Amino acid sequence: MRLPLISGEQSSKHNIDQERIMAGSSFGFLTAADIRFGRGMALAGVKDLANLGAPLLLVHGSNSKRADWLRLALLDQDIQVQCFAVAGEPDIEMITKGVEQARAGAIAAVVSLGGGSVVDAGKALAALIPATRPMLDHLEVVGQGLPLDVAPLPFAALPTTAGTGAEVTKNAVLSVPEARRKVSLRDSRMLPDIAIVDASLTDNLPRSVTLASGLDAVTQVIEPYLSCKANWLTDALCRDAIPKGLEALATLMQTEDPAARDALAWTSLAGGLALANAGLGAVHGLAGVLGGVTGGAHGALCGTLLPHVLASNHARLHTLAEEAPLLARFDEVQHWIAAAIDCDHEQAFESLKAWSANLGLPALAQLGLDKEQIPSIASASLVSSSMKGNPVPLSQSDLEGILFAAL
Repeated sequence: MRLPLISGEQSSKHNIDQERIMAGSSFGFLTAADIRFGRGMALAGVKDLANLGAPLLLVHGSNSKRADWLRLALLDQDIQVQCFAVAGEPDIEMITKGVEQARAGAIAAVVSLGGGSVVDAGKALAALIPATRPMLDHLEVVGQGLPLDVAPLPFAALPTTAGTGAEVTKNAVLSVPEARRKVSLRDSRMLPDIAIVDASLTDNLPRSVTLASGLDAVTQVIEPYLSCKANWLTDALCRDAIPKGLEALATLMQTEDPAARDALAWTSLAGGLALANAGLGAVHGLAGVLGGVTGGAHGALCGTLLPHVLASNHARLHTLAEEAPLLARFDEVQHWIAAAIDCDHEQAFESLKAWSANLGLPALAQLGLDKEQIPSIASASLVSSSMKGNPVPLSQSDLEGILFAAL
């Protein structure tokens, strides 16, 4: 059989396609040691949580009553339990106090029950309680970013929102108010020993929380799918989770629905698995800096930025003729959005912005952004680790345009 001749332009595109295929077919994949998904899994897993060690530190949200069921269940297993409340997103001062409390109590294991902030706080505490070096030695951007010098304590995560996927990632995001930044404490050994994703823990969340955390979950399967570091395994996760998550979120904006809660919980888990192995993009590159500067909630920031980042990346791709395979992925995302919120797929990004705003998602100005801050935020975001996964390079001007559009 004679092969067809390939023109110079076709040959260039062919080589680029082959490079993407080869990059996607060679990969490693890290995740939590034991992942359990499904309704009833939280209560069924109490014995295994008790076996992590004692005394055990139970990290929960500001309302301790929501964690009473787990505290009492652990006490029934004859496990000594200390509690640590997380009000708001964790910062250096909060974690320092938690480490001091845990060391004084000879804590042997940590369990987090709560949203992304609670899971991140627990993950950081498990890592830093046994550490011998100062916290700043291990923080990225504002510190040295050194690996942990001692392995973390055993750690388990039970998320009560479907958003961050932090139960299967190897980093904890902490605020550094003095630097007005959010930075990561990161080490592969910080992956939880047990991750229990039980959607019943998310039932009947307020609509505003569901919207913001749900858009974060959706963002965290869209960005890895479009990432320049995507691979076959993360693609399989994201192709399934993106339409499921969008449809579930649209349903939950209309009515409470257990099946939709299950689907959104799966989307959040898939996002955590995908982002830990394929990276993110400009949404999170910008959101990390914005969160430190404005104090805006992470999920709301991501949801507000998502349509503008997608539109900017899409426009840049149209100037790069060799990126046709990526354009096809953007087209898929547009169709998935259109199917979920019932709009024309060509207008999907703009329609997603309007849909979210109509449901009460705040714009960046409402989240605390002043337009005078935009140049410095764009500049700081350029060097964010999340930017490394963005499908195309974006300039300072591109990032400023996204921020102005989302203002």
